[in-house]
Amino acid sequence: MKKGWKRFGLGLVAATAVLALTACGGDKKKDEGKKDNTLEVSVAKGYVKYVNDVKGDFEKENGVKIKVIEKDMFDQLDALSLDGPAGKAPDVMMSAYDRLGPLGQQGHLAEVKLSDDSHYNDTDKKQVTVDGKYYGAPSVIETLIMYYNKDLINEAPKTFKDVEELAKDDKYAFKGEDGKNTAFLAKWTDFYFAYGLISGYGGYTFGKDGTDPKDVGLNSKGAVEGIQYATDWFQKTWPKGMMDIKGAGDFVTNQFVEGHAAAIIDGPWAAANYKDSGMNFGAAKIPTLNNGKEYEAFGGGKAWVISNYSKDKDVAQKFVDYVTNDKNQETFYKMTQEVPANNTAREAATKENNELTNAVIEQYKNAKPMPNIPEMAEVWAGGENLMFDAASGKKTPKEAADAAVKVINENIEQKYGE
Repeated sequence: MKKGWKRFGLGLVAATAVLALTACGGDKKKDEGKKDNTLEVSVAKGYVKYVNDVKGDFEKENGVKIKVIEKDMFDQLDALSLDGPAGKAPDVMMSAYDRLGPLGQQGHLAEVKLSDDSHYNDTDKKQVTVDGKYYGAPSVIETLIMYYNKDLINEAPKTFKDVEELAKDDKYAFKGEDGKNTAFLAKWTDFYFAYGLISGYGGYTFGKDGTDPKDVGLNSKGAVEGIQYATDWFQKTWPKGMMDIKGAGDFVTNQFVEGHAAAIIDGPWAAANYKDSGMNFGAAKIPTLNNGKEYEAFGGGKAWVISNYSKDKDVAQKFVDYVTNDKNQETFYKMTQEVPANNTAREAATKENNELTNAVIEQYKNAKPMPNIPEMAEVWAGGENLMFDAASGKKTPKEAADAAVKVINENIEQKYGE
């Protein structure tokens, strides 16, 4: 899954907060049974076959009919604030982790209980926790990984020292720009991609595990050190195309597919493109940083959530428990090849020796849950030019970091201050 939504998702959802949530109240018992024993489940096209495949046993055991609605996940989430009060929202949906905060706080999502059979670790649970409550049951995990060209190198670099040595090889010299090299590429002008580096050096979005918007740590000593490291790559090694905020992603992909880059950082959603290109690629965890720490990319993914407007919340909860149990999460992986959040199913997936799957699982161990509080929208906005300002030399890394944090704090104060 591509991640362009991450910057804008929180802001878009936050804009729906003006709606009153009186529809959530009332006599719940009085409302039961108005759906003729039908539970509506909305999923994107890629999951329709999975739900249809596993729903039969649930229908028999619970005496209900599962009506599968095919709709883009983000379209469904954006529509919830209007469809819910109008009685048009489905009972169960999937949600990206970082949508849970605004939707849960605004009252659009119901609190969810995590079943004993769901087998989650602490990182998984943090992904769906908002104000101490669970607003979803984790289903899919994602994070950035390293891809490498097996026709160019035998194995992925283990450390960034290895990466630096690779970038000294004239085989990867970039034609037209003397002294520039494309052996390793990462779209670090994009804050989402750069955060793992910043975090690995000690920077952070918000204090208290991403819950304290009054403590923004993107200009800490460690954060500046990480920004400086990236800046050195931009200024000393990479071609100018890497500094193009809009075009850098395509530049990285093209260089990799065309055999000019040995290793890159990208997400699991990019694998399909590389497969289609016919290239011989591998996947691995991102190398250890020069400070001995791991690259702490954002952990993301999707959860099953329940509409707070549902009149069948008990049945909806049972369905969420059902699709996140060991057996069904293993089926989910086999049918979608997306890494399951259920730890037992995740362990089973590793036994298939799929490089991409194992790389995501290994990297996810170091992942930082993306803060799902509404204020995260201001981090995306404020951090948009952070790396470019430093890489281009417009500002020093410290000046770029201070400027970004100033914008973030001002916007948070303006939009969320009391």
